Amino acid sequence: MNRKKSVLISAQEKELLQRLKNSKSKDNAFRELVNQSKKNLYFQIRRLLLNHEDTNDVLQNVYLKIYRSIQKFKEESKLSTWMYRIAYNESINYLKSKEKKYFFSSEIMYNTMINNLRQDPYFDGDELDIKLQSIISKLPPKQKLVFQMKYYQNKKFKEISQILGTSEGALKASYHLAKNKIKKQISENQTF
Repeated sequence: MNRKKSVLISAQEKELLQRLKNSKSKDNAFRELVNQSKKNLYFQIRRLLLNHEDTNDVLQNVYLKIYRSIQKFKEESKLSTWMYRIAYNESINYLKSKEKKYFFSSEIMYNTMINNLRQDPYFDGDELDIKLQSIISKLPPKQKLVFQMKYYQNKKFKEISQILGTSEGALKASYHLAKNKIKKQISENQTF
């Protein structure tokens, strides 16, 4: 038996969705959606890509995908959850294509990304932040994202589960593994 999960969508989100799906109001509603969501989506993508220009490129692709496929949104989750899922998939696809095109391995790519982070005028962290980002960047993609969503964005496992399409139990295990790997790296590298 296939049961649809009940999702609590606010009246405000419902109204925005109606305007997004109406050809006459779609453009204005989409501008509103971008204004509401761009900061959160930017930082979700940025935590994976670590580079301002790459993040902006992926963010544009995310919004293009959202604009083109809003009619297909089935309202089985919150709109923001659906958008985060698109952002996650686009970010992972971008990293994979970048790795294939420019690098021999993920490790070389992440080392290059961390070095570029030091040069990035939009990064406002210090050397400790760079070291932490270096450790986080070496985690497997799903562990990294789960850790970042939980630690930086304070998202609940239930919401992360909806975004990533993974069970809460598996996410808790990923978070625990990521946290332990980070602690281990910090304790082994006492130069912090």
